Amino acid sequence: MPPVPEPSTPDPVGGPVESSRRDAPALRGAGRKGPKRLPRRAAAGRRSFTATLRSLDELAASGARVSVRIDDLDGGSTEVLSGDDFITLPVGGLGVVPLLIEAAAAFETGRLDPLEIVDRASVHGAAHGGIWQHLKAPALPLADVAMLAASSGDALAVNALLHRVGLQSVRARVEQLGLRRTALLDRFRDDRGPDDAPHLALSTAREMAQVFAGLVNSTIVSPQVSAQVAEWLSLNHDLSLVASATGLDPFAHENDQHGLLFINKTGRAPGVRAEAGVLGGPRAGISYALIVNFDDLSIAHRLRAHDAFRVLGVELMEYVY
Repeated sequence: MPPVPEPSTPDPVGGPVESSRRDAPALRGAGRKGPKRLPRRAAAGRRSFTATLRSLDELAASGARVSVRIDDLDGGSTEVLSGDDFITLPVGGLGVVPLLIEAAAAFETGRLDPLEIVDRASVHGAAHGGIWQHLKAPALPLADVAMLAASSGDALAVNALLHRVGLQSVRARVEQLGLRRTALLDRFRDDRGPDDAPHLALSTAREMAQVFAGLVNSTIVSPQVSAQVAEWLSLNHDLSLVASATGLDPFAHENDQHGLLFINKTGRAPGVRAEAGVLGGPRAGISYALIVNFDDLSIAHRLRAHDAFRVLGVELMEYVY
């Protein structure tokens, strides 16, 4: 990737993220048990991201815009790998994470009732993806709507949650978290006209990686809010990109028998693939984010982008194991 001058910006998400050894109510504990951790010196040869860098360089050379960030949480959120991680790019449904944070904060303070019933007939429709549009149940509690938005990227659920939470509230929360290059711009739409926002959301790899680190370290808004959002995201079904290397069951991976701690969120749009998350194994814990914007001209172009995510996943597994 060609070098880009990096602007000077303060740490987002309210300051540096603490070590992931601190317990988070929903995620820490049994999640990191497993085989004895290898000595760091003995495992140093396995801590390389050479294949990832080569894959991302090839993508960039083909005209794609690439942004990546990996932080070692056990080292106090020490940077492991970065490449143009400060550049703001479209991230598709990954930009829903700030909405989930604001929804959880509103539930905690009582501004919203998690059992409030939401009728999907009152919400702007979107056939972008999800299962609620295919269910017979015409209405769901707001907490279930948030769970659908997090676990399956359900477009109708995202629109319903955004309608109740409010776009201005989400923007205020983003600002409060210190995310200077992250924005949820709009709801899901089947067609974007000239008067609509050009993208659902924008962000950077650096800020997304730091948000996920904050969630497992209980530093996003409050320990309760962090735990609630992390719990929702732990149900995410999309393990087809970076997470494909984990071997986890897409439909049941909250308590992995091999000691993997994992939460993630993906984003997809025409020419956009993005993923951020936290992966913890017996030897290390990391937060990561990878954003790729590419010309989706053919299946080959799309598969080349997907391959880069999977290469990163393999090397992340080598890092934590």
